[in-house]
Amino acid sequence: MQKMVIVGTCAFDEIESPFGKTGKILGGAGTYIGLAASNFDIDQAIVSIVGSDFPQEYIDILKDKGINMEGLEVVKDGKTFFWKGLYHNDLNSRDTLVTELNTLADFNPIVPEDYKDSEIVVLGNLHPLVQLSVLEQMNTKPKLAILDTMNFWMDSALEDLKKVIARVDVITINDEEARQLSGEYSLVVAAQKISEMGPRFVVIKKGEHGALLFEGSNIFFAPALPLEEVFDPTGAGDTFAGGFAGYLASSGDLSFENMKRAIIHGSNLASFCVEKFGTERMQDLKPDEINQRLLKFKALTQFNIDL
Repeated sequence: MQKMVIVGTCAFDEIESPFGKTGKILGGAGTYIGLAASNFDIDQAIVSIVGSDFPQEYIDILKDKGINMEGLEVVKDGKTFFWKGLYHNDLNSRDTLVTELNTLADFNPIVPEDYKDSEIVVLGNLHPLVQLSVLEQMNTKPKLAILDTMNFWMDSALEDLKKVIARVDVITINDEEARQLSGEYSLVVAAQKISEMGPRFVVIKKGEHGALLFEGSNIFFAPALPLEEVFDPTGAGDTFAGGFAGYLASSGDLSFENMKRAIIHGSNLASFCVEKFGTERMQDLKPDEINQRLLKFKALTQFNIDL
């Protein structure tokens, strides 16, 4: 069983959308990545930080999914990272109403000793220097280091971000961020420019329009599954990353052909995430449901043509 270590937030979210609103609920990039990856046969750990206000119930949810939580630092009398957002009617745009860094402001990740030899490292969306410190703690070079980042770090810490990008094998960003990072409008050219910064693989997420995978001159596109109802897009990108990484860790095959399958697995799990608020859908997901939806992806993308 291959090991995977995730660095990312365990947090509180509060969400408003056309379908209703929540109080404070379980969220965070590390949480969504871990829940998605728990659907594969791997040994994984989350490295994160929370305050003493973070319920034991939430930690138990992750533990019950087989996720090692030794790397979760609980700060006595501290408060957990909190994000509140309002989604517009199309669910593609949102306003951030509240962001409270709290304990995350002083996060110094400590990778558990048993996971310093992990084959797969997933660097969730955090300050680039925090991500870099995780790579420097590894006893051996991971077979695959996956980086997620966002335009905020491109605006505020670009040089540090470039240092991390140079050290990873895969970068996952959305189309807007790919254009900003590369300075190119064409996503094909943007992926080439980003790959020159270090990563072998570039994954460009396009939300409800799927995802693109690039390796050199090789390109693969996976659609997002058309859904009857979308309640909450929060965490869909992190769920995608968790499914992508979890499948690769379980299969041990890092070829471009297998990366294609990993993209489909990531897209498949993300399609479940958006069906309910927060992590609710990912908590009660069953293997049969996952497999049935994979068949829908297969039907959606396969065809025969005579030339």
